[in-house]
Amino acid sequence: MNTDFIKGVVVPILTPIDADERIDEARLRAQVDYVIDGGVSGILAFGSNGEFYMVEEDEMERGLKLMVDQAAGRVPVYFGIGAISTKKCCRLAQMAAANGAAGISVLQPMFLKPTYAELLRHFKTIAESVPGVPMLLYNNPGRVGYTLTADLVDELAHTVDNIVGMKDTSGDITLTSEFIRRTRDVDFKVFGGKDTLLYASLCHGAVGGVCTAANFMPELITDVYNKFAAGDLKGSLEAQFKLNPVRLSMDAASFPVAAKDMANLRGRDVGEPYLPSLPTPEGAAREGFRRTMAAAGLI
Repeated sequence: MNTDFIKGVVVPILTPIDADERIDEARLRAQVDYVIDGGVSGILAFGSNGEFYMVEEDEMERGLKLMVDQAAGRVPVYFGIGAISTKKCCRLAQMAAANGAAGISVLQPMFLKPTYAELLRHFKTIAESVPGVPMLLYNNPGRVGYTLTADLVDELAHTVDNIVGMKDTSGDITLTSEFIRRTRDVDFKVFGGKDTLLYASLCHGAVGGVCTAANFMPELITDVYNKFAAGDLKGSLEAQFKLNPVRLSMDAASFPVAAKDMANLRGRDVGEPYLPSLPTPEGAAREGFRRTMAAAGLI
């Protein structure tokens, strides 16, 4: 299985919607072009910042088809899966494979507290439902309440042929490095999942990052990766430090609305989040967006 394409900055693309909370085709196509022109190496459809938890299955299928069509082979389009039940995850994985996804990314089940054995079977069953399709694990303990362990990732990487990588959003660089160290013998592809730690993740051997910031400042986040890949470590670190205040200012807003707010502040027309989320109101948080974005030369 060719996994050479699994690298670089992958954007968990925003999902623009209309007043009826249907995916807005024109604005989604425009966002696809914007991030590709900004230098991303891949697009993740319906990740956390794509508000997957708000989107009905038929809309996910329509949205994926639009993204694959608009990307037109310029970059791979991955499909994010965050369902709880194994059966639904398998159904979504098969839908994604049938509609041109280059790979799938599967979040550990939220709300539950699964055992090691339950998680092992869950991920293996999903992977086996789409043989030949590259599958990435998605570790997001901050949102689901528990982490994938290095032991579990090690076993999956070494026993399931098409589980070929992961995104780690733990923010724990020691854990990220353990995922990398224990799977490097099988060329397992680990992405960093924290924009502020992209440089650090790359230093430990990550192949890239899945980066929210690429939705509204792709030129800056890809600069971190491109300079690192070119051997300009000092330049890469400086790009990281330039980016970090902007990314950290997002934490003052409710999740996940800040990414759409910042994109709109840069002149992108990505609209509002799904209800019950609301755009960040005028006040300290929004002023922080403007202040840090201006300091970084983004507005």
